[in-house]
Amino acid sequence: MKKLVIGILAHVDGGKTTLSESILYLVGKIGKLGRVDNKDAYLDTYELERARGITIFSKQALFELNDLQVTLLDTPGHVDFSAEMERTLQVLDYAILVISGADGIQGHTKVLWRLLDMYQVPVFLFINKMDQVGTDKEKLLKELKKHLSDRCIEFGQGPTVDFYEELAMCEEGMMEYYLEKGKIEDSQIKQAIKRRVVFPCYFGSALKLEGVENFIEGLSNYTLAPSYSEEFGAKIFKISRDEQGNRLTHMKITGGNLKVRDLLTNGDWKEKVNQIRLYSGEKYEAVNEVGPGSICTVTGLTQTKPGEGLGIESSSPGPVLEPVLSYQIILPEGTDPRMILPKLREIEEEVPELSIVWNEQIEEIQVRIMGEVQIEILQSMIKDRFDLEVEFDEGRILYKETIANVVEGVGHFEPLRHYAEVHLLLEPGGRGSGLQFGTNCSEDILSKSWQNLVLTHLQEKTHIGVLTGSPITDMKITLVSGRAHNKHTDGGDFREATYRAVRQGLKEAQSVLLEPFYEFQLELPEKMVGRAMTDIEKMHGTCQISQTDGETALLVGSAPVITMRNYQKEVTAYTRGLGKLFCTLKGYEPCHN
Repeated sequence: MKKLVIGILAHVDGGKTTLSESILYLVGKIGKLGRVDNKDAYLDTYELERARGITIFSKQALFELNDLQVTLLDTPGHVDFSAEMERTLQVLDYAILVISGADGIQGHTKVLWRLLDMYQVPVFLFINKMDQVGTDKEKLLKELKKHLSDRCIEFGQGPTVDFYEELAMCEEGMMEYYLEKGKIEDSQIKQAIKRRVVFPCYFGSALKLEGVENFIEGLSNYTLAPSYSEEFGAKIFKISRDEQGNRLTHMKITGGNLKVRDLLTNGDWKEKVNQIRLYSGEKYEAVNEVGPGSICTVTGLTQTKPGEGLGIESSSPGPVLEPVLSYQIILPEGTDPRMILPKLREIEEEVPELSIVWNEQIEEIQVRIMGEVQIEILQSMIKDRFDLEVEFDEGRILYKETIANVVEGVGHFEPLRHYAEVHLLLEPGGRGSGLQFGTNCSEDILSKSWQNLVLTHLQEKTHIGVLTGSPITDMKITLVSGRAHNKHTDGGDFREATYRAVRQGLKEAQSVLLEPFYEFQLELPEKMVGRAMTDIEKMHGTCQISQTDGETALLVGSAPVITMRNYQKEVTAYTRGLGKLFCTLKGYEPCHN
């Protein structure tokens, strides 16, 4: 049986878990429809998820659809848990993007769309909540074409002339075939969707099961199961623990087979598979072997990490969305932080976007996070798992530093019987480009092995700036020259010389402090727009009116995280609960003050 892994994504409250429930009910996987607000959804299995009515951890359900075995992965919709969702994207064959017909395209929807594009995942769109008063299919379709892609096409209309003409406009090959034959074959449509040339759109209401059967039929008719290598490969996307405390590694098999007692390695470690589990909701089936295309959970592995590749699979870069806030964890009196640290590291393995930092000098544990909802989640996980009540301080923003001009940094290391010299060119990069490393040095001056060593030392640590000691970013560092001594140079000498060259270059350069900015959408009564625009100006933000219908206005813009982080409470107060603020991380920009 062919296997497909389909992920389901949405802006928070888009109705993603409700659609999952409807699909599972209609394919006969569950006998009763669960509801998020009734706290009995099949895939919201954690107590905290049921209490808050949001998905926090990605989970899966297995079901059969005609000749397909489908693994449905439900991902977090809340922006604070985006890294969990982003890791899941790396194992998907297709994605379902759920959009609320009542709210239209929101800030986080655009972030999801960009990530789906980055990971090149084919997308089916389900526009939900179409039963609500005021939803307009034509208007929504125009919005999708304008903000996401003009190749978003309604598939609920059947094989009409208009349908074929819209498809023909998406690609030259389909246009030629349509002009010749007067129609387009299903096989061509499948290929076009797989190559992200066409994005099928379906409209309905998951809660009332309207349009969901038609959508399931579309998934069955227009998806293609991938072909896999016979050589073993696997991609790890998540670490968790079961109720007994067993460490679970969640992976997708991307080639060959995996059996119980197999020895797995990533080059640095070797460990044996104790058990292979196939989860569906809270329950699992233990199996002896899994084939390619399967999502499975493995016990017995203690050193795996999310994003890691095994066998023919290469490891993925870290998530694009990174933490911007830092909090100190305040432990109960008399608790030794060194005893608690290993326990917190366990949670960090499972939720890597909670970055735990130990400050040795002041013996303080800090946590770096995406947003404030995570604080509540972490507090709850620590209480449930270790029966420990912790508090957090006020929190602070995580800044970064870059440079505004080109400089050369020189580093010497020459104590007795040691020698190394490194020359680095530091150049400013574009916003969001991160750190890039390269070499432009002749091997006559410095041998290839020493050059590679310098590049390794550049990449092995977080280099900090000279203004506030924040990590550096958005620059290119190029090795342009260096010297070694035939007799007195060893590897450690180049580490010291490299670090000194970076530091010296940063001291010479014109440094720029960067802070995180939010991109926001603010929906509020039209008569309160003036107040909101004044607030945003005071926050050193920029905004403009995106749309208005005489009653409600939509403001879009950007502002520093530090000035906007608690603004939702103000919006709720002055609009008496009618205003909605959606923030997504835009990136780092020069500090507003």
